[in-house]
Amino acid sequence: MNADMSEKSELRAELLGARRALSPRDVRETAAVLARHALELPELADAGTVTAYVSVGREPGTRPLLDALRARGVRVLLPVLLADNDLDWGTYRGPEHLEPAGRGLLEPDGERLGPDAVVTADAVLLPGLAVDAGGMRLGRGGGSYDRVLARLAAAGANPALVVLLYANEVVTRVPVEAHDHPVHAVVTPGGVTRFTEPTAPAGGA
Repeated sequence: MNADMSEKSELRAELLGARRALSPRDVRETAAVLARHALELPELADAGTVTAYVSVGREPGTRPLLDALRARGVRVLLPVLLADNDLDWGTYRGPEHLEPAGRGLLEPDGERLGPDAVVTADAVLLPGLAVDAGGMRLGRGGGSYDRVLARLAAAGANPALVVLLYANEVVTRVPVEAHDHPVHAVVTPGGVTRFTEPTAPAGGA
């Protein structure tokens, strides 16, 4: 294990420990605040298609945001984990259309759209454990979203990349490896921190 991977492992353990100390009420109340701030982002306000994910456990909550985007008429795509850790996608049709999957995840029922469906997104909500002052994201280490970002780059797609985090998860520095990619904005209970100017939706002007 190289030094950056070791640093990442230590930082992941520290941040996951802090999440485990949160109460269900903390998570629930934070999810509502995160949704309110995220919905003010131009990248989401103007989006026709957003890829997101269903938060589980003590992850920063996404469910109020998913329902608010869907109520706006946004096409929301959710990931479906494949056996090789790549991601397929399905359309979010409401909480009653979510079903349990492996690793404690929830996935949409219905049609699978294929891994390339992500390239149609105007904005991509990425799960993460931290973002640093330069916009570099620390994921959980499974590599699924590294593949998503590589697929977007290969297609020449440039959706807005947004991460939802708790306040303590915006850190000074995240250890970086060659495949890591910066995000455009991070949303915390304190508001939005932007690392680039808003990106026009792919279908826009």
